[in-house]
Parts: sequence; C-alpha cells; structure tokens
Amino acid sequence: MSDNPTAARRSAIYLLDQILGEGRLLSECLAAGALDRLDPEDRARAQRLTLETLRGLERADRLVGNYLNRTPALTVQNALRLGAVELCHGEAAHGVVNAMVEIIGRSRKHGRLKGLVNAVLRKVAAEGPEAWPKMRVPRLPDWLREPLVMAWDEEAVKGMEQAHFAGAPLDLTVKPGDAAPAGDVLPTGSVRVQDAGQVSALPGYKDGAWWVQDAAAALPVRVLAPTAGETVLDLCAAPGGKTLQLAAAGADVTALDISEGRIERVRENLARTGLEAQVVVGDALDHQGQYDAILLDAPCSATGTIRRHPDLPFAKDGSEFGGLIELQAQMLAHAWSLLKPGGRLVYCTCSLLPDEGEVQIEEALEQYTDMRVDRDALTVPGVEPQWITPEGGLRLRPDYWPDRGGMDGFYIACLNKSA
Repeated sequence: MSDNPTAARRSAIYLLDQILGEGRLLSECLAAGALDRLDPEDRARAQRLTLETLRGLERADRLVGNYLNRTPALTVQNALRLGAVELCHGEAAHGVVNAMVEIIGRSRKHGRLKGLVNAVLRKVAAEGPEAWPKMRVPRLPDWLREPLVMAWDEEAVKGMEQAHFAGAPLDLTVKPGDAAPAGDVLPTGSVRVQDAGQVSALPGYKDGAWWVQDAAAALPVRVLAPTAGETVLDLCAAPGGKTLQLAAAGADVTALDISEGRIERVRENLARTGLEAQVVVGDALDHQGQYDAILLDAPCSATGTIRRHPDLPFAKDGSEFGGLIELQAQMLAHAWSLLKPGGRLVYCTCSLLPDEGEVQIEEALEQYTDMRVDRDALTVPGVEPQWITPEGGLRLRPDYWPDRGGMDGFYIACLNKSA
C-alpha cells in the first residue's frame, strides 16, 4: 500500500465530482491529467476506488441515506459514498473514517461538515458490512435500463447488471506462436487472467507477446478472417487491438483514426508487438481507396462496456445517441463504397442497443442491392448458435458466460459485396 492513501482518496472524490456532477467520462478526466501528480501506485488506487464506488453507488446511497436528514453538497456526498464502499469492502474503519474526516475538514467550502462525515461513517462502519451483501444488485439508471428491458427483457438486464457489478477480468489476445501469462483459455481463444495486477508487469508484455482485448472485442476480426496479403482497412482503429489482430494474420493493414492522440496508442502497440500497419490520421468519411476487406468498428454509445466503464451510465444521459446512430449509417455507406466487388465488410459496435446493431444492418440490407449478410462467417470457435440473430448478425451480451466472468456487449455482422 502507498504511503499516501489519503491522496488517492482525495483524487477519487475529485473524479466522482467530475463524473456525477459535471457529466465527464473518467477517460476524459484522465486524459486531462486529473491524476498526473500522483505516483503510479496512488494513481491506480484512485482509479480503482472511483470504479468501485460507481459500481456500488446505489448500495452506498441507501446505506448513507439511512443516517442523513438531507443530502449534503456533492463533494461531501461523494466522500461518504467512497467511505461506505471502502468500509463494506473490508477496509479498516479507523483508517477510512479518519481519512474522510481529514479530507472534508481541510476543505474551505465544506470543512464545517467534518463532524457529519465522522458520525455517518461510524454508523456505516458498524452496520454497513453486514447489510451490504443483502442489498439488491445496483441497477442501471432508468434512461438506459428501460430501452434495454424492451430489447432483451427484465431477466436478461438483471444478468447484465450482475456482470456490471462484478466488473471485468483481464482478457488478452496472444500473438500467434507466442505464450500468454497463466490464465483460462476461453472457448473463443482469448486468455482470461483474474486479479491481474499491473498489466505491464505480466510475463510477455515487454516482448509484445500479447495485448489487452476483451474476448468479445476480439471476435470481429475472427469473423472477418483476414488472410496474408489481403488489403484490409481498419476504420476507427484506436486503441489498436483489432489492428494488431489483422497485422498478426499477415494482412496489408491500413489503420485509420480521427484522433492523433488515440492513433499514437496504435503506433505504440505496433512497436511493442513488432507488427506492421500503415497508420493514418483522418476522418473515416473522407478516406479514399479500394480494399479487399474492411473492419468498421463504428463510434457508438459504448453501452456494452459498462462492466469496465461504470462511469458511462452516470456521465451520459442518452441524448447524443441519435447523432451516433446517424453517423454509423453514414460511415457504413462510405465504407461500402471503399470495398472492392467480391469483398467483405465486418460492421461492429460495442453497444447493447439494437438501433446501433441489428437495426442498422436490417436497414442497410434493404438499401444496398449488392449487399448480402454472411452467416457462415459467424461460425468461429466458441460462438454459440443462440447468439446469432434473425438478420444474420452476432449479438454478444455481458450476461453471457456468467460462470466465466461475462463479456462486453457487442454486435457484429459480416457483409459480402457482389462480385
């Protein structure tokens, strides 16, 4: 443990203020340097505390609410939430209570409420750890839960919420011929590592033997099934997991992304793994060329990644999803124009909303007379028949593989162009 856990806790409270108060994503806060002043251990701790608090927010609010007459200012509320989550995860009561009292006590704005923080957290310490496991699994906010229940039914959504609450283990894609750290080999070929700790310290990281990629996110390239020498365009390539898979198969890869900062991660990953691709910064809608195969991992709501990113339901409200759905249709149309006759395109989104997956493909199949869906492409190892949808796509959900630790939500379809 770090010498300065209070710094990590103070930073976690700041992150919670930004996410729950300002509607910012955790990734935005980190990119803006929110944790840059912390040493690596405290930085990791601050992130972990933030994620644990967001996953358990509903339970924390119910516990803390038992001892409050009115809701305090957000920063104080977040200190109480964080304290409650730590106490119910088995942290020593005196350390947690003293740290939260110190953090609030030092605040010019909220210092007078340190007594309240002390009193509430002492009560939570006494009663919370026993009450915590008996409470229901935290639910998604209504704005997201309601459309998901309409799409998949109540039981399925409860299974997803269970997966979100549990969080995500570390999945790796291993370069052909290389070895992975010790873990479980999943039916689809990914390697799952529980309690991985620091990723860069795992065996094979420095040698570029593998890269981090959720098992579901590894399937679009397996469906595309690139072969050596094929020209393949990876649209929206960052952070690069799919680019690495394409390159490892021997394809002639062009990796495109609109963000210079994100494309830098693709370059770093290519350098670490010793794989090659042509890396291009640009707008997918402006890109020109003709390709044997195209992978379009379209910008989407990212609702399939909540087990990894529990900030998403709190930082978003769904208001921008209509624009994303429109953009997906535009990108699919443009990508189709870049595909050679006889070629194939895999369209995918890490979304749980049918409007970003099944519906997009149903509408595209009606629109393009030279487009056919390739169901046979979905018969890759580990894919279960019930995951294949009526229009011929692949629907992956967090509640699948519950005994293995779930998977990200994804939609994948392989589209063939008439010769």
